[in-house]
Amino acid sequence: MGRAEERLRALPPEALFLVSAISQYIGAAIAVSIFDEVAPQTVAWLRVIGAAVVLVLVSRPWRMHWTREQLIGVAVFGIATALMNVFFYLGLDRIDLGKGVTIEFIGPIAVAAVTTRSRRNAGALAFAVTGVLVLGGVEVADNLVGLLFILAASLLWAVYIVIGSRVAQVDRGVAGLGLGLAIGAVAIAPIGAPGSGHVWLDPRLLTLCLLVGVFSNAIGYGIDQFTLRRIPIRRFSLLLALLPVTAVIVGWVALDQQPSGIDLVGIALVLVGVVVQERDEIERVETVVRTDPA
Repeated sequence: MGRAEERLRALPPEALFLVSAISQYIGAAIAVSIFDEVAPQTVAWLRVIGAAVVLVLVSRPWRMHWTREQLIGVAVFGIATALMNVFFYLGLDRIDLGKGVTIEFIGPIAVAAVTTRSRRNAGALAFAVTGVLVLGGVEVADNLVGLLFILAASLLWAVYIVIGSRVAQVDRGVAGLGLGLAIGAVAIAPIGAPGSGHVWLDPRLLTLCLLVGVFSNAIGYGIDQFTLRRIPIRRFSLLLALLPVTAVIVGWVALDQQPSGIDLVGIALVLVGVVVQERDEIERVETVVRTDPA
């Protein structure tokens, strides 16, 4: 185990999610800021390319042995993730960052609901769902196109969680993520490449697009892969409730999308849901192993 991984294991999942969320939505804030100059689908494509290049160079997946089944799983994961990015950015072009992420959270909520097995976890999920609904608001009711894009991203987010968990359990670090995103970049090229010519000729725009990939995908999704190896899908899905909260805060600070009083109530409800949920047995065992001097 490397020194960096040892340090990550010493952090609770909530702390890792906070770092991941901040990184992802710093990337999203950068992306939204250039939508007037670059089409959202092109930013999403370059985001995937930037992340894939960094992760592939770091993990060097060509040095590893992959079974046919593993490669299929990695490909499905990468294509779903790339399409999720495209639909999410098309939605963000029409809806505020905080509310877009909140509506997109329907996918993780569905996964959490299916895998919830105790009354306490059901109660935690109820708090999180209520908070997300409060944060979502009703302002997007007259924006059907944006809403449909976000809902499509939500469906793909659920796929990302389920398939991403399987990719993470192969335990190849971020190699599966990097290889998957490389495949995803090729798959969505017909969507993102048209109209991208001017970006390749503008160092500022190209750098910003690639930075979005580093912040949102390489760092954010890389932390997700590590976390998915530590905790079950149910808890991972519920902890994702921290993302709408973070998105509201980043949207406020970076994009001047100020939350209302009711938004703050929603944030509080989400945080209650995250705090009251049960810790899974696998985490208790891991904690004992880490702290037992024997």
